[in-house]
Amino acid sequence: MSAMDLIKSMMVAASGLKAQSGRMRIIAENIANADSTSRVPGGDPYRRKVVTFEDKLNREIGAHTVSLGRPVMDNTEFKLKYMPGHPGADENGYVKMPNVNGMVEAMDMREAQRSYEANLNLIQASRRMISQTIEILRK
Repeated sequence: MSAMDLIKSMMVAASGLKAQSGRMRIIAENIANADSTSRVPGGDPYRRKVVTFEDKLNREIGAHTVSLGRPVMDNTEFKLKYMPGHPGADENGYVKMPNVNGMVEAMDMREAQRSYEANLNLIQASRRMISQTIEILRK
C-alpha cells in the first residue's frame, strides 16, 4: 500500500466523518422537536426528517466519497393525543403529535456514532502507517 493509497483512504474516511456528523445533527433536531406541536388548531406538528446520503466520485483523488444528501420528510401518520386545552387542539380536543419515535432516534444516533468512530479509527490508523513509513525511510 502506497502513501497515496493511505491518503486516499483518509480522505474517504473524512467524507464519512462529515456525513455522519451531519446525520447526528438531524437526529438531534428530531429528538429536540419530539414534542413540538402546532400552535394553530388542527395544524401539523414537527415532521421527522430522514437522512439521505450521496455517493460521489472525487476525481481529484480517484475514489468514491460519501456526502450528506437533502433530508427527506418522513410521511408517516401523526398520532393524535387528547388535549382539549391545548392551543393546537382541533374541534374534538385532539392534538397532532410529531411522528418522532425516541427509540428509533436513539438507535439511529447510536449507529451514526459507531460509523463516525469507525471512520475516525481508519484515519488514525492511516496516520500511524504514514508516520511509520516516514520513520523507516529516514533510517
